[in-house]
Amino acid sequence: MNHYGKQNYRPTQSIGFMINKARNILTVEMDAALKDLDISSQQMGILMSLALGEAATPFELSKALGIDTGLMTRMLDKLEAKELLQRSRSLEDRRVVDLTLTKKGAEVAAQVPEVAPNVLNAHLKNFNKAEFEELRRLLRKFLDE
Repeated sequence: MNHYGKQNYRPTQSIGFMINKARNILTVEMDAALKDLDISSQQMGILMSLALGEAATPFELSKALGIDTGLMTRMLDKLEAKELLQRSRSLEDRRVVDLTLTKKGAEVAAQVPEVAPNVLNAHLKNFNKAEFEELRRLLRKFLDE
């Protein structure tokens, strides 16, 4: 079923525009909230994915976070320079780079759950539990997960 056509397409009323606008607002607010931890919201995603064991290589992170490999490399360079993670060659396959959090990186990642929920909850304050779950369900459906 097509929901948009020439007659009813208005860019600022489209789902894509609204999702992008929401993302931009959350990014700005999350970056401000994470400032004291000296990380950005994108860097937070990397640190948390590593801390939670959801990814362990640049490729896995790129796939999980929807970040292209070039940008991922640059972000990993910054996190490594901040001594938050380290790279090492896989012992099984030298082509694979394994990522691990440093002690400092683990400490920063451990502080994220004290900060990030506040940003999200501020935008979800008018949602009841059923609406919150429905939003999550619809976004997963939109993302085809």
